[in-house]
Amino acid sequence: MSACPFGNSAAAQAPSQSKPARTSAGERIVHEEQAQLEFDGRMSYGDYLQLDAILNAQKPLSPDHNEMLFIVQHQTSELWIKLMLHELAAAIAGIANDQLPDAFKKLARVSKIMEQLVHAWDVLATMTPPEYSAIRPYLAQSSGFQSWQYRCIEFSMGNKNAAMRQPHAHRPDLSAIVQSAYEAPSLYDQSLRLLKRRGIPVPDSHTQRDWRLPYPASEAVENAWLVIYRNPDQYWDLYQLGEELTDLEDAFRLWRFRHVTTVERVIGFKRGTGGTGGVSYLRKMLDVVLFPEIWTLRTQL
Repeated sequence: MSACPFGNSAAAQAPSQSKPARTSAGERIVHEEQAQLEFDGRMSYGDYLQLDAILNAQKPLSPDHNEMLFIVQHQTSELWIKLMLHELAAAIAGIANDQLPDAFKKLARVSKIMEQLVHAWDVLATMTPPEYSAIRPYLAQSSGFQSWQYRCIEFSMGNKNAAMRQPHAHRPDLSAIVQSAYEAPSLYDQSLRLLKRRGIPVPDSHTQRDWRLPYPASEAVENAWLVIYRNPDQYWDLYQLGEELTDLEDAFRLWRFRHVTTVERVIGFKRGTGGTGGVSYLRKMLDVVLFPEIWTLRTQL
């Protein structure tokens, strides 16, 4: 593990010649509170969190100072996405099993995680175009476009795209995970199946369909949601589900928008390292609507 960059190596190596004449207030508090200070053979904070592995996972390839920011930004985002997948899977299972209070808790957490990811772009935006240009050649063709975890998020949220399985074909283990998310009912699919079970008139075309296909917006589904939104007291938990979905897509849209603006700020209109048009591709993604009827019904209220 690398040493603290602010440490005084000479002072650190010199043995203490004498103990302080007076005990500091901070030291007294530590002893008064009986803080655990010895960890020989005991699990410490670093042991529990596997910090040696995490903090040694940053391996800059360029000599440029700013590459550390780029690496940490994306590694921490992947950790948040891992938690998001964990919570989203539990929320989908909760909806499928009519356990809505628990599912709502998980969906609210996913929305908060997405807010964290939105604010993370503020840090990356401190990287200027010349700073990014200095590290870009070292990235080769690697790109966030290839994140298998993010692809599972997109698939679980209903943005099914068969072509996006291909970047993971070289890793059978990861390809199987992505394929599973691609074939499974999405969060919105399970929500509509719940409405159907509750007697709301959702057409069979949207509750017994091929889950691998992109979701087709439906006037009949909008009318089903309108029944709920016009009678919130009667269908309170389903009404709350609609608003949880709204919160989640709202946060997701903000993340996509900050992604576009950050990329444009840092690289302009250069093509992305993953081969896409960069900003042009990301702007097209802004038009993707995950839960369309949740938004269109508002015009009718």
